[in-house]
Amino acid sequence: MGLDTNSRSRRTSQVGLVLGPFIFFLVLLGFDLEPGHPEVTRTAAVALLMAVWWMTEAIPLAATALIPVVLFPALGIMDGRTVAPIYFNHIIFLFIGGFLVALAMQRWDLHRRIALRILLLFGVQPARILLGFMVATAFLSMWISNTATTMMMVPIVLAVVLKLEENAGEERVRRFGTSLFLGVAYGASIGGIATLVGTPPNLSLTRILTIQFPQSPEISFASWFAFGFPISFVFLAIAWCVLRWIFSVRKEGIDLNLHAIKEQYSALGPVSYQEAVVLVDFVLLALLWLFRSNITIGPIFIPGWSSWLANGSLLNDGTIAVAMALVLFVIPARHRSAGRLMDWGVAKNLPWHIVLLFGGGFALASGFKDSGLSQWFGVQLQGLGVLHPLGLVASLCLMITFLTELTSNTATAEMLLPILGSLGIAVKQNPMLFMIPGTLSCSFAFMLPVATPPNAIVFGTDKVKISDMVRAGVVLNFIGVGLIVLAIYTLGTVVLDVGATGLPGWAEIE
Repeated sequence: MGLDTNSRSRRTSQVGLVLGPFIFFLVLLGFDLEPGHPEVTRTAAVALLMAVWWMTEAIPLAATALIPVVLFPALGIMDGRTVAPIYFNHIIFLFIGGFLVALAMQRWDLHRRIALRILLLFGVQPARILLGFMVATAFLSMWISNTATTMMMVPIVLAVVLKLEENAGEERVRRFGTSLFLGVAYGASIGGIATLVGTPPNLSLTRILTIQFPQSPEISFASWFAFGFPISFVFLAIAWCVLRWIFSVRKEGIDLNLHAIKEQYSALGPVSYQEAVVLVDFVLLALLWLFRSNITIGPIFIPGWSSWLANGSLLNDGTIAVAMALVLFVIPARHRSAGRLMDWGVAKNLPWHIVLLFGGGFALASGFKDSGLSQWFGVQLQGLGVLHPLGLVASLCLMITFLTELTSNTATAEMLLPILGSLGIAVKQNPMLFMIPGTLSCSFAFMLPVATPPNAIVFGTDKVKISDMVRAGVVLNFIGVGLIVLAIYTLGTVVLDVGATGLPGWAEIE
């Protein structure tokens, strides 16, 4: 099955490698979208080339992200000196700083201790064990990449499942084992939406919104958490119930004495000095993020700590992330030959390809705005104004959820968010009414192994059948769409001031 998948992937990339340039030249030479403004057509051609190559992975995603550096200046869309700085900004530093702290947690096994401790708190019943794995994975995925979280959790699941198979037999444990592996994969995706740093599409939203609408209100770490965490919490509970129902998670005579988990936790030994300091740094980072800016939820108002500083308005979440990461490079470790709590040998494991992917999406969004392509899309989409915003949001969520089953969720967000912003202008509604649900939908793909890295990792254990993943995933896909629509019309209105109440002043085109 793995060989067939790899073969199909290679064929798809080969087709995409040819199809992308073909569509690029077809649009460039055969269309004139906006007479008198050739840059509109040229930007559309570049966007289609990047979309095809991103969707088919014709070349590495990060390499495709570099296309604007070459083609925007070459086609007269943007100055090369303007394009280059777009690839690095405060959102990139928010990602880098947060990821450095996460790498420090991984270096000293703090993430493993947190996960095992959570599991031990949930008791011995099968349903509770499933919930424990899902909660542990979701919590870590709020702060650490969902890929790294899943890679760390899968060996723990394997240890538990193998122990159970020794006691009760492989066939008897199979359904419960499948639910555990899927619980980890789904928990990683669901947990990631709770924070800005939890999954790349969230960060893409904040930057692309600012590029397309410079006067838009800031989506801070705190405001997103107030919106995203309740959705994550509710959806995690729903996913747990769905997995229990589909895989009939009951006791069924399975001996769950948590022995394997206790052994792994005991092997960690007492909490080390390094773990304690990194934990303090991590907690401080989270608190500084959450309470940096003013928090207003209905009648509740909490002043942010940055308002007490003379230059507090100049600080952002990226500044804080880098500051707390730098602390770890300064504090020495009490471990022979370890040097300091963090060193560049560990830091170089940062996923720089994601940084470039972010940059490519930001550059594309800038091209959309500067060339006038966003405005052109807005005109073309005006006919959708006859639809009720509720139905429009639901349809978009459904389309993006199933599109992400076949494409990178980050690449999908980078491609579609500028268009969703233009849709808001076209139908005279708050652009965030469409951009935020679109962002969340990019993380809610549960059906196929290729949909997300967590899905691929658990499928690679050979303990999960694709039919089982599809059976559970399709249910969660539809539930996710309904939950997003409900959240944007309730929580989104209160926390982020999003609603179908007309076009806000900051989104009006001058």
